[in-house]
Amino acid sequence: MNPPALPDLPRDDALRARIERHLRAFDVQAAPAGGTLPTAAVALAIVDEGLGADLRGLPKPAAWSTQAALLLTRRSAQLRRHAGQWALPGGRLDAGETPEQAALREMAEEVNLVLDERAVLGRLDDFVTRSGFVITPVVVWAGAARELVPNPHEVASVHRIAAAEFLRADAPLLDRIDESEHAVLRMPVGDDWIAAPTAALLYQFREVCLEGRATRVAHFEQPLFAWK
Repeated sequence: MNPPALPDLPRDDALRARIERHLRAFDVQAAPAGGTLPTAAVALAIVDEGLGADLRGLPKPAAWSTQAALLLTRRSAQLRRHAGQWALPGGRLDAGETPEQAALREMAEEVNLVLDERAVLGRLDDFVTRSGFVITPVVVWAGAARELVPNPHEVASVHRIAAAEFLRADAPLLDRIDESEHAVLRMPVGDDWIAAPTAALLYQFREVCLEGRATRVAHFEQPLFAWK
């Protein structure tokens, strides 16, 4: 039996209004102030799907698609930590930066997508990673974003994954491990999958921004390879 068709989700004014409405109604849970963990921000950047995500199990459009997509990267193999893993554009906050400023700066540095703070739609919950960071997810309306240039020192590849892909009925995937009382969360993408912490942020984007449900994800576990 073929899986059910995913909804049409064009990146248009109606989608932007829907996401902004859901974010305004969402009570963001921030990590306690004054903690000792380093802080980082990532961009959940809504772009055009373009020519596809180029991943196993995902159809590749023959022409440019204006379906809404999220921008993800594969981290460079040269990086000291988390090399080759799925990621959202982002990184550590510089002194005096807000999470919004850091997310936009990092996106410009990693994939050459330059936007100002008018593109920011809101935040999702902070997520404390096993590797010792407090991550603030920033939702960004990033336009068509047709001219992306990955920074080879940080990014191995750039992917536009249709936002509708995260609405699949089999998402999220939850796995039990002996090392934690909480389930490891993964998000299926084509024939592949993305693990928490990135997957947790993608799942909350789906729940809050697309579905209007105030779903919390900070308790979900990460796979052991992400603990380092």
